[in-house]
Amino acid sequence: MKQRTLQRTATGVAGLDNILCGGLASHRMYLLDGTPGVGKTTLAMQFLMEGARHGERCLYVTLSETREELEDVANSHGWSLEGIDVIELSQVENVLRAGSQNTLFQPAEVELTGLSDLLVREFDRLKPRRMVLDSLSEMRLMAQNPLRYRRQILAFKSHFATSDCTTLILDDRSASGQDAQVQSIVHGMITMQTVPLKFGINRRFLGISKMRGSSFREGNHDYVIKRGGIVVFPRLVAADHIVETHKEVYPSGNEGLDRVCGGGLDAGTGTLFIGPAGSGKSTIASMFAANAAAKGHRVLYFAFDETTGILVHRTRGMGIDLDTPIAKGNLVLRQIDPAEIAPGELANEIIEGIDRDDVRLVVLDSLNGYVNAMPQEEYLHLHLHELLTYLNQKGVATIMVLAQHGLVGAMGTPVDVSYLADTVLLTRFFEARGAMRKAVSVIKKRSGKHEDTIREISMSAGGVHVGEPLTQFEGVMTGVPRYLGGELVAASSGR
Repeated sequence: MKQRTLQRTATGVAGLDNILCGGLASHRMYLLDGTPGVGKTTLAMQFLMEGARHGERCLYVTLSETREELEDVANSHGWSLEGIDVIELSQVENVLRAGSQNTLFQPAEVELTGLSDLLVREFDRLKPRRMVLDSLSEMRLMAQNPLRYRRQILAFKSHFATSDCTTLILDDRSASGQDAQVQSIVHGMITMQTVPLKFGINRRFLGISKMRGSSFREGNHDYVIKRGGIVVFPRLVAADHIVETHKEVYPSGNEGLDRVCGGGLDAGTGTLFIGPAGSGKSTIASMFAANAAAKGHRVLYFAFDETTGILVHRTRGMGIDLDTPIAKGNLVLRQIDPAEIAPGELANEIIEGIDRDDVRLVVLDSLNGYVNAMPQEEYLHLHLHELLTYLNQKGVATIMVLAQHGLVGAMGTPVDVSYLADTVLLTRFFEARGAMRKAVSVIKKRSGKHEDTIREISMSAGGVHVGEPLTQFEGVMTGVPRYLGGELVAASSGR
């Protein structure tokens, strides 16, 4: 038997088309389900405008809004409804008022019949290729019982299919629970939901609950509503992005630090810089970023915990030049507000940077801020694992900065991701002769050799200096070491 080629209808939302493997199967009826405020009308408009751009006849049937209200929604996104036919509330009300004069039948039955006749008549006249019916709540009330309601939806489905029309029907869940009557009839179902957080933007998810005879990407996918419409960020699946990469090493440019790291950070690996606040993690990360960018590599630096202005000013004071690579476009600094961005949106920005700009080094400073961007994310470890796997497969070197709670002694972290990292660089404060000093060491590196020593590191206007191994101490990583004797050599000259 010859296999029939499945025709696709683009939705007008690139991320949703990606999830649907090219778009909706054409000439079918679909349900767009979600509570009020999730963006169903906005998505429906994008669906119709995509058809209008391709010269298709499009029809919007609104049973609960006027044309003026629809135009207000369109204007808020900078759109125009030109080229889209609209059956609005006033036309429906005129039909219902005319039918209400009949007293022989139940008013609801007369209203449903009148509405059905109006929609079928206008559909046959316009012969649209795309149609939106917004929403099912009014029809459900008119039908009064499930049998009449189901039969009416089946009648619409059969009639609309005769004209090769792709139909999107909206449901705001005004009925108690989900509407199983419609879900069993439609060819596919897209569910939109929003989860309010205690602070910051609401998290919005989109998922494909059902899609007959068509492949799609499962799971919840983040989306946002911006001026210009809905933007969907498909869930990252690292297995879809396996490519051949070449081995490369990204040094910091500091001889002592590179010696500790075994020459630098390898491409296709993730490195975790972990330590208490103020111990030099961000400074070390900026050294690797600045040196890679100075050599012509594209670097993407996400700053969660400080403004980009402060970051540039602070590193400039230690002789780390971020200004030049920023001016040349090799280094992009992005200041991220964790309360205003969804994890999927951030992952999508990383993916675009790699695919569009060939980014070779990514810095997440810090993971504490990244964690705060998903306070109700139950599967944070899976999300980070997928992101790191994707970056590693793309041959990108990733630096993750993680601040520990506390300054000396026992310290904890908001999330344990050390097992995900290929390299772990540890910074510590330690007390020596009445002063607080800093130490650095690499405790893990899967991709090659590294020093197992602990070295003092100091940061000043003269630059970053890494001293000789602290052989005269033991217990440095506890914060209160024991001095074993010998000459105490500082990391910086003249100290």
